[in-house]
Amino acid sequence: MGRLFGTDGARGVAVTELTCETAMNIGRAAAAVLAKDCGRRPKIIIGKDTRISGDLLEAALAAGICSVGADAVILGVVPTPAVAYLVKKYQADAGAMISASHNSVEFNGIKLFSSTGFKLPDKVEEEIESLILDTPEKIELKDGCDIGRITYCEKAADDYIEHIMSAGSRLDGIKAVIDCANGSASKTAERIFKGLGAECIFIHSEPDGSNINDNCGSTHMDDLKKAVVEYGCDIGLAFDGDADRCLAADENGELIDGDKILAIFSRHMKEQGELKKNTCVVTVMTNIGFFKFAGKEGVNAAVTAVGDRYVLENMLENGCNLGGEQSGHVILLDIANTGDGELTGVKLLGILAQSGKKASELASCMESYPQVLNNVRITPDKKGMWIKTPSVTKAIADIEQKLGSEGRILVRESGTEPLVRVMIEGRDIDEITSYANHVASLIEKM
Repeated sequence: MGRLFGTDGARGVAVTELTCETAMNIGRAAAAVLAKDCGRRPKIIIGKDTRISGDLLEAALAAGICSVGADAVILGVVPTPAVAYLVKKYQADAGAMISASHNSVEFNGIKLFSSTGFKLPDKVEEEIESLILDTPEKIELKDGCDIGRITYCEKAADDYIEHIMSAGSRLDGIKAVIDCANGSASKTAERIFKGLGAECIFIHSEPDGSNINDNCGSTHMDDLKKAVVEYGCDIGLAFDGDADRCLAADENGELIDGDKILAIFSRHMKEQGELKKNTCVVTVMTNIGFFKFAGKEGVNAAVTAVGDRYVLENMLENGCNLGGEQSGHVILLDIANTGDGELTGVKLLGILAQSGKKASELASCMESYPQVLNNVRITPDKKGMWIKTPSVTKAIADIEQKLGSEGRILVRESGTEPLVRVMIEGRDIDEITSYANHVASLIEKM
C-alpha cells in the first residue's frame, strides 16, 4: 500500500483527511502523468456517488485537472464501473471516480482509471504519489487560455445503462428486490432491471447525501433478506455505494455471497464453454468451500492477494475472464474492465431465468464453511507490528495446526481502512469464534 493510494485509490474522512487540497493535487498530478504523451489537450472524465462530500471534492479535482491544462468532463452521479466503461467510449485520457465505495458517509475517495478503462497499476500510482508528495514543483501550472475547461456530460448514465442492458438477457418472470444502498445504483438500476423485464421492488433508492450505505446495501443485508421473503420474490440483489459490488439473497432470505456467485458463474460458464482457461480467479479471503467446489467441478481456482485490482491483474496476465471476491466484486472481463455490481446482477438473474431453478438451488452448488471475521482497529504507528509480536504469531501457528485441512486462519491488514482483519474458517462455529476472539484480543493488547 502506498503513501497516498491504498488498494482501491486514495481514501479517508472527507475534508479532514481527504482534503480539498489533496483532491486538487491528485487532479494536477494525475493529469500530468496520465496525459503526458497524448499529443493534444488531455481530457479526464469525473464521476461520483451520492455522498454529500462528492460535490466539493469534484470541484477541487476538476480545478486541479484544469490548472495543468487538461479538460475535465463532469459525468455526475454514476456507478464506478460506468467511469471504467465510459473513459474508453468517450476516448478520454483518464477517468476519476469520487467514492468511498462501501464505507460510511463521512469517508470519500478518488479512484483513477487509465484511458483503457483499467484501474492504474501500482507503478503509475507511485509516480503520481511521488509527484504530489516529493516533487510538486515539477507540476507545470498553466495560465491564460492554456488552462483547461470544465464541461458536463448529460448522457453518461444513459450510455452506461445501454451498455449493461446490451450484455443481459430477458428477465421476464423474475420477481426481485433490489437494494441500491442509497448510492449510485439509485440512478441506474430501475431502468436496467425493469427494462429487461424483471418485476422489481426497490429499497434504499432515495439518496439524500447522508444515507449512503446507512444500514443498507451489500454490507447490511438484513433489510433485503426480509423484503425478499415478505414480498415473495425469487431473489434479492444488493449493491454498495458505488455499485461495483453485488451480493444476493435467495427466495428464503439466505445470503448468496460473492463466492457463491462466482461458483454459480463458474459452473454456468463452463457448461456453456465460455470459461476461459477453465479458471476462476479468487483471493486469499475466498471461502474454503469454493476451493472444494472447484475441485469437485474440475474448475481451476487461481489465488491472489485481497483486492479486485490484483484479481484483475492475474486475469489479464493469464487470459482468464472470470474472477472476484467474497465481498461481491465480480469481474466479467469479456464485458467489463472492473467489478460491476449491476452487470453481475443482470447475469445472475439471467442464469436464474434460463435455468428454471430456484435461487437456493443454484447456490447449493457450493457449501460455505462457517467464517468468522474480527476487525481490530489500529493507529498508523502500529501498522505491521502484529506480525512481529511472538504471542500473536504463535497463536496463529497453533490454530493453523488444529484446523488442519478442514479450516484455515488468515490475518492481514486492510488496504482501505485502519484495521487488522482476523478471519477463521472451520466446521465448528463456536470453535472458530473462540479462536478469532483470542487472536483479536492479542492484537488489541499489542
